[in-house]
Amino acid sequence: MKSTVETLSPTRVRLAIEVPFVELEPSVKKAYREIAAQVQVPGFRKGKVPAAVIDARVGRAAVLNEAAQEAIPAQILAAVREHDVKMLGRPELETFPELKDGEPLVFTAEIDVRPEITLPDLSAIEITVDELQIGDSEVDEQISGLRERFATLKTAERAAQVGDYVQIDLAATVDGEEVPGGSATNISHEVGSKQLLPGLDDVLVGMSASESASFVTQLVGGDYAGRDADVSVTVRTVKEKQLPDLNDEFAQMASEFDTLDELRDDLLARITRVKKVEQLYAARDKALAELVKAADVPAPQGVVKEEVEHRKQAMVDQLERIGASLEEYLAAEEKTEEQVDEELAEAATEGVRIQLLLDSLAEAEEVQVSDDEFGHEIVHRAQRAGIQPQQYYDQLVRSGTAGAVFGDVRRGKALAVVMERVKIRDAAGNELSLDELRGDGAEGAGEHDHDH
Repeated sequence: MKSTVETLSPTRVRLAIEVPFVELEPSVKKAYREIAAQVQVPGFRKGKVPAAVIDARVGRAAVLNEAAQEAIPAQILAAVREHDVKMLGRPELETFPELKDGEPLVFTAEIDVRPEITLPDLSAIEITVDELQIGDSEVDEQISGLRERFATLKTAERAAQVGDYVQIDLAATVDGEEVPGGSATNISHEVGSKQLLPGLDDVLVGMSASESASFVTQLVGGDYAGRDADVSVTVRTVKEKQLPDLNDEFAQMASEFDTLDELRDDLLARITRVKKVEQLYAARDKALAELVKAADVPAPQGVVKEEVEHRKQAMVDQLERIGASLEEYLAAEEKTEEQVDEELAEAATEGVRIQLLLDSLAEAEEVQVSDDEFGHEIVHRAQRAGIQPQQYYDQLVRSGTAGAVFGDVRRGKALAVVMERVKIRDAAGNELSLDELRGDGAEGAGEHDHDH
């Protein structure tokens, strides 16, 4: 094989490859075996059809075409190794070559490559994040949430108000005909929550137990979707929500603490940890953006295109899991598909740039990934997927993506190097250390997310 490499841009090269016909003999023989296993010829067992018969039945040209398809990927890889091309993504053939008897296989392929990146001095990068500010109202909100969880319902001998819970019966008709599935009995509903039919809450306010009323609403599903329905509602009971008193007894009931002050102090500490994690994530994102800008990292368009396709398919799959379609999502978000594609391309471009930067940094810092670190990541991802680690790893090997997971772990370690060296200050000018920001709850915040 002879090959040359031509640089098209900092992120793309063109390989010109010429393979003598004699070197393609193994691929030709394999093509005959593959075709012999697929065709059925009377008088011959499957897989035992002679080459001359295949030539007559299928054609020598089809065999050579099959041989070329089998040989091209291996020849590209050989050329990549010969010229030490740092290949990214999938090679693209300009045209698929025609292989003729006795003639060399000649073709060109364009490949995205990892650009040469000049890394800036990490210690010269300064990041500013918002100042840590926690108001009493944030603790009060947490306390209010706890009180709601421990609230009790008590029958009220009065008309329903917003915030009350009512037990109701509903029956819907259209033009006097009962709507299939439009009747329900003894439903619990919070007045004012707008969780059921439009217009229901307005009618319920002021109704007492045993009273009935009717209203008109537009149906959103079923055979009568979009049509007005007459709905009758009967209130069975009205119950008011009673919140526990804010005292030490409440603290003992709602937590492991003996006093309300201890509970408030614990909630303050929890909120502080969460805010520090937010500061750390903000510092991470800003540091990466600053580094990508300082290093002027170009994004290979072929890799970005693949990443956009991957992200869009993931979006469609996620929508399907919740019973929705891309068209419904676009309508709800009031966006066009082109706008979504642009957003995905922007995010994918930034994500690819960050990956390239962290890969270069990992090389420069000689970052290593131990078997334990790789195994820990496999276990972590398997747990998230809800399957056994060995099964998850086997799937990775079969799909050829184990190397991608290894790369993610390595990038995570490279990102940790970034976070340890850049200077982080808050808006008030206070210097923040990584250890201080990590706290007890920021594990993983210094690691790189593949879908950043």
